[in-house]
Amino acid sequence: MTGNKTVSILVVDDELHICKNCVKILSREESYDVQYRLNGVEALETMQDTPFDIVLTDLKMGRLSGMEVLARIKEVWTGTVVIVMTGYTTVSSAVEVMKLGAFDYLPKPFTPHELRAVVKQAVERMAIKKQQYRLMRLDQGQQKISHQLVGNSPGIKKAIQLVQKVAPTDATVFISGESGTGKELIARAVHINSRRRDQAFFAIDCGTLSGDLLESELFGHAKGAFTGADKEKPGIFQLADKGTVFLDEISNIGMDVQGKLLRFLENREFIPLGSTRTVQVDVRLIFATNRDLEEMADQGHFRRDFYYRIFVYPIEMPPLRQRQSDILPIAYYFLKAFAEKMGKAITGFDDRAANRLVTYEWPGNVRQLKNVVERAVILAEGGLVSLPDLSLVGGTQEMDEICGQTPKTNEELKEVKKEIRQQAVSRVEKNFILDALSRNQWNVTRASRETGLQRTSFQALMRKYGISKP
Repeated sequence: MTGNKTVSILVVDDELHICKNCVKILSREESYDVQYRLNGVEALETMQDTPFDIVLTDLKMGRLSGMEVLARIKEVWTGTVVIVMTGYTTVSSAVEVMKLGAFDYLPKPFTPHELRAVVKQAVERMAIKKQQYRLMRLDQGQQKISHQLVGNSPGIKKAIQLVQKVAPTDATVFISGESGTGKELIARAVHINSRRRDQAFFAIDCGTLSGDLLESELFGHAKGAFTGADKEKPGIFQLADKGTVFLDEISNIGMDVQGKLLRFLENREFIPLGSTRTVQVDVRLIFATNRDLEEMADQGHFRRDFYYRIFVYPIEMPPLRQRQSDILPIAYYFLKAFAEKMGKAITGFDDRAANRLVTYEWPGNVRQLKNVVERAVILAEGGLVSLPDLSLVGGTQEMDEICGQTPKTNEELKEVKKEIRQQAVSRVEKNFILDALSRNQWNVTRASRETGLQRTSFQALMRKYGISKP
């Protein structure tokens, strides 16, 4: 690569006009440094001196075929991505070059848009491979994880910067974001980097407590305040004096509790249920929600004055699908933690698994990624997590291949449908066993009893799918 170029591309074709057209089309992208060679021998000689990131090679050439160029590159320069171009498109040749390790197959003639698109995909795959290489060799103990948050995407960097600014103050913080994005991690980061770091931190999920129960938990109650209140109980706010209270899913609390919290925010005073005594505390409050509170206020489902009072210092947590560059670092963070916990010598993900992780949408965000990686570590049998181990991420490769078949006869159709049913049943059975074991801390007796299976039948399914206690 030369100058400020970031991606080096070599075009190999024995037709000069094709080489020049490819160079002209791809050179419009400023970050591409594109060269060409007119035969495979010259291309490999050039690679000896200066390896390229991407090679586009013709399949049928005189001195050295594209197949031989591909085989040699994959043998010597494993990090180079190869795209095969050809005017002789057959299913057998396409399958063969893909088996040899080609990234893609580009039939001639192709449009400039098609060429740019396939190269762009190759660049993205190359970036994943480079990130894989770095992460697999990174000592987890040497990682500098700021505020327990992994990643370098613009969204997470902005969130961390906002944490650094607000943490030393006593300002009320409002965290928004989809479920599973790490809102509690942000709240804990604010607390740990504040002057209250040595005091209590309480995290309350407002969605799991009804109005009266939540009010009692937060403010406490006097003896005899209600049936069953046989003694005085201090609330979270009293216990957290000088510390921090994180109220998650604040959109779920009722109007009456909102009103009491609003008054508490004004002067940090409250009266426990059934009491006449005013209690004053020094507590920092952090609120979080996965819903649009302004819209709820417009609809009359949330107090507008309370919304304005808590919306002092907003921090937005971006969904994982908007943090694509963070997916692999987060996955490796969980992988190494779970592998160490389970005593497995797993060092990373193979290329197909890594690509699936990065391209998946992650509707459940970081929480879903964590669960998928934990299950993959349980399933993995070698030193790398493979695509079939990621059974919860968009289906398995085997299922994709079966569904991609096009039957020619009714008999073939029946056979493909049978294979799909078998694959689907296998996935469900495997997940069924793993979930039962996970819920019961890998106690086979309890798991079989809970599912209603005989212990012998349960163990038979474990053996069928190679599941053993980690």
